Amino acid sequence: MKRLFLLLSAASLLSFSACNRKQTEVDASGSFEAIETIISAEAGGKIRQFSLEEGQSLQAGQQVGYIDSVQLYLKKKQLESQVHAVLDKKPDVPVQLSSLQEQLKAAEKEEQRMSRLVQADAATGKQLDDVKAQVAVIRQQIAAQRSALEITANGIGQDAQPLKVQIEQVNEQLAQCNIINPSAGTVLIKYAEVNEVTAPGKALYKIADLSTLILRVYISGDQLPLVRLNQKVQVLSDNGKGGFTQAEGTITQISDKAEFTPKTIQTKDERANLVYAVKVKVANDGTYKIGMYGAIKFK
Repeated sequence: MKRLFLLLSAASLLSFSACNRKQTEVDASGSFEAIETIISAEAGGKIRQFSLEEGQSLQAGQQVGYIDSVQLYLKKKQLESQVHAVLDKKPDVPVQLSSLQEQLKAAEKEEQRMSRLVQADAATGKQLDDVKAQVAVIRQQIAAQRSALEITANGIGQDAQPLKVQIEQVNEQLAQCNIINPSAGTVLIKYAEVNEVTAPGKALYKIADLSTLILRVYISGDQLPLVRLNQKVQVLSDNGKGGFTQAEGTITQISDKAEFTPKTIQTKDERANLVYAVKVKVANDGTYKIGMYGAIKFK
């Protein structure tokens, strides 16, 4: 009887262990990662302000510092002075024509007076024709001088246009001296400090949006028929208490090429030499960290 009791106890224990293994059995495993973005300087010079720290959360469009822009500002002032100097040479058309305009007014009055005299037989038609010819000549002179002045003014305006374009270029360079964070996320690594000299394209910091992480897992070839894009899967991670934290994830990418099994990854079939990478998108409330191991179970 004692031997039978021991055999039954052993069978129950084996049955429980098998059941427990079945509950925690996973279909694939891997590690969490994020879409990381390296933010680089767009201008060269000394960093005058750089107010961010690793682990700090930043908003999109937030200014985190600026690069010395004194030389660019002085260049802009010089170009603006050159523009003013060039435009000051433009002729003032109304002023330049004012003398001829006064002559035209006087000639038109004389034409009206002569017309009345002719009607009253106090002047001849030739005198009226002479006055009309004089009015026509003055009008032609005004038109010719107006055209010449406008051509000169347009030419001076064209001379100033390249300088205005240079000012726009300097304004763009001044804007690039402001270090603006392009997307919301958490600072992972800070590469530069205040008073360091940077250059265009030099890395300043690395940022990633940790509100959503990617769990990259690997499956064997015989598991491929079990997965599809946008499929919901169960995500498991160690909770530190001997159990698992569970969440829902979505398959966003399935590799179309096989690769050798990574050394740190175990698939469901440990004998598989070639596996396929699968990306699972998981909402993160702070539980998951980059590099943390996780697993999935197909629903």
